[in-house]
Amino acid sequence: MRRGAGDPWAAVARAETAGEWLRAAEQAYLHTGAALGQIAADPHDEALYLLLHGLRLPLDAPESVLARRLGAGEREGLERLLRRRLVDRVPAAYLTREAWLGGYRFHVDERVIIPRSYFVEMIPGMLGDLLPAPRPGRRILDVCTGSGCLALLLAHGFPDAEVVGCDLSPEALEVAAINLRAHRLEARVRFCRSDVLASVPPGLYDLILSNPPYEPSAHVDRQAPEFAAEPRLAHDGGADGLRVVREIVRQATDRLVSEGLLVIEVGGLRRAVDREFATLAPEWLPTADGSNCVVLFRAENLRRSLAKAGQIKS
Repeated sequence: MRRGAGDPWAAVARAETAGEWLRAAEQAYLHTGAALGQIAADPHDEALYLLLHGLRLPLDAPESVLARRLGAGEREGLERLLRRRLVDRVPAAYLTREAWLGGYRFHVDERVIIPRSYFVEMIPGMLGDLLPAPRPGRRILDVCTGSGCLALLLAHGFPDAEVVGCDLSPEALEVAAINLRAHRLEARVRFCRSDVLASVPPGLYDLILSNPPYEPSAHVDRQAPEFAAEPRLAHDGGADGLRVVREIVRQATDRLVSEGLLVIEVGGLRRAVDREFATLAPEWLPTADGSNCVVLFRAENLRRSLAKAGQIKS
């Protein structure tokens, strides 16, 4: 690529300090139109993340680090990293092999979707307030666990609970096992392969939680390269996005304690969920950005509907 005055890569290559590199990298993000939302929502934050990782500095490094002068090897390494991100369109988390959620670090790679979920706002606070009082043997199930991040956050947030995470993908479960060992929660968390709830350990659960694939297939077909790099299984919710959600609702109905809760993150499907599951009295939990895309079903309403044939589609 020719490095002319309008070429953001020229500024990246000649950056003398970390701050100059950061400003040039932001312009490169804008120039390439790379998709965001997997690690950060804006170019500055993601470029800063790559800068700190590339320099092997902690994410909470002081702002004074931006005055640091870059050696020739550091500039070359940072440019290679940025080109992998912006030219090859590799998600940042796959480059660094990590993602952060709820203050915890998780290993990620191409076998799993990059952790991001509104549930991080709700564990343990909001969900803890909604659940019945703690009891011996409290059990929680995370369906479509992927990297295991939500199951592990649940275990951290509810230290009295046994947590099970399930996923259909054996590759995802390999990553979940890596994270389980890193978080040292083997005594209270287990992972299993299951098509929704079909093969999860028997018994009743106080809370069943899921951030399932909910994007309509046609939308998945048109995804930006960064999102297309993630496993399609973790995105594709069928023609209308509700295929997996329907199965979770159907299979969870008789797997909850009498006061149990089912909570599912459904993205932009709120109207569709309200329409299809109206008889289950869906409740919508508030999120900080106002999207309010997490739906709550109570066990009593699920069981009441189960008694009426045809209320839940298979």
